[in-house]
Amino acid sequence: MRRLAVLTSGGDAPGMNAAVRAVVRCGIERGFEVVGVRDGYQGLANGDLRPIGRREVGGIIQRGGTALGTKRYEPLKTPEGRKLAIGTLCAHEIAALIVIGGNGSQTGACALHAEGFPVIGIASTIDNDLCGTEISIGATTAIDVALEAIDRLRVTASAMRRAFLVEVMGRHCGYLALMTAITGGAEIVALPEADAEPESLAQELCAAYERGKSHAIGVIAEGARYDADALARYFKEHHERLGFELRVTKLGHIQRGGAPGAFDRMLGTMLGAAAVEAAAERRYGILVGLRDGRPATTPLAEVAGRTKPADTHLLRLARILAL
Repeated sequence: MRRLAVLTSGGDAPGMNAAVRAVVRCGIERGFEVVGVRDGYQGLANGDLRPIGRREVGGIIQRGGTALGTKRYEPLKTPEGRKLAIGTLCAHEIAALIVIGGNGSQTGACALHAEGFPVIGIASTIDNDLCGTEISIGATTAIDVALEAIDRLRVTASAMRRAFLVEVMGRHCGYLALMTAITGGAEIVALPEADAEPESLAQELCAAYERGKSHAIGVIAEGARYDADALARYFKEHHERLGFELRVTKLGHIQRGGAPGAFDRMLGTMLGAAAVEAAAERRYGILVGLRDGRPATTPLAEVAGRTKPADTHLLRLARILAL
């Protein structure tokens, strides 16, 4: 019986467990023995592998995070670290490895495959910055979490006639911020892909007040040139001229900790099943993602070390809707 190993790596994302569950149950159905790797690439290097059966993945689809655990493992970037990881896989007679994770994780998967080991990646990151997929596991749930926070903050903003800045995750990609701004009805948004000077944002907020709005919400990507703290300092320094200050709320890792929504549960399931199908057909060195509503594959070599930006065409829509 061929052995299939699965690990989750990098930042946790809601829906990872759905993908693990699908890999295990579909893998067994296709005749594989499935082995789970604890704590990502670090667990792989340390030999922390154990068989997983159908019952072990029961009840995890609705849980956030990852039942397998995840840790960052910098030595994988070195030949010695990769040799150690491949040695573990060979010692456990693993036929192929499935890696569920984001850009850094898939770069590691590509490196292992380049050294001759069969690897298949599954697109999973709340940042949604992976090439090769329209949407990655965890992104929609992260937006829902941010949206709930904004809805609550807007109640307070309205009651106190104040402006709030909400900083969301996303590293150097503004996808989360842009989607949250549009669906949350934000008055301003700042992204890494489209620099916004503090003065221009101040003018947009002032214009909102002049149009009769009594409160305002701004959504700021953590990777924007001027993050929420920088903007708040600017408004404080120019309080007399601008006439108001900003309150800052940073959502941070709260966005990663939500229970996966229906879409992420289904996406994780679909991509996990598709990865097993690829393993059964011995198609390796690929990332499994979503294109045109269906699972699709992209060579890992075209994904590794690259990121995709947010669609800035939607930025104009966000500004029109804020009027």
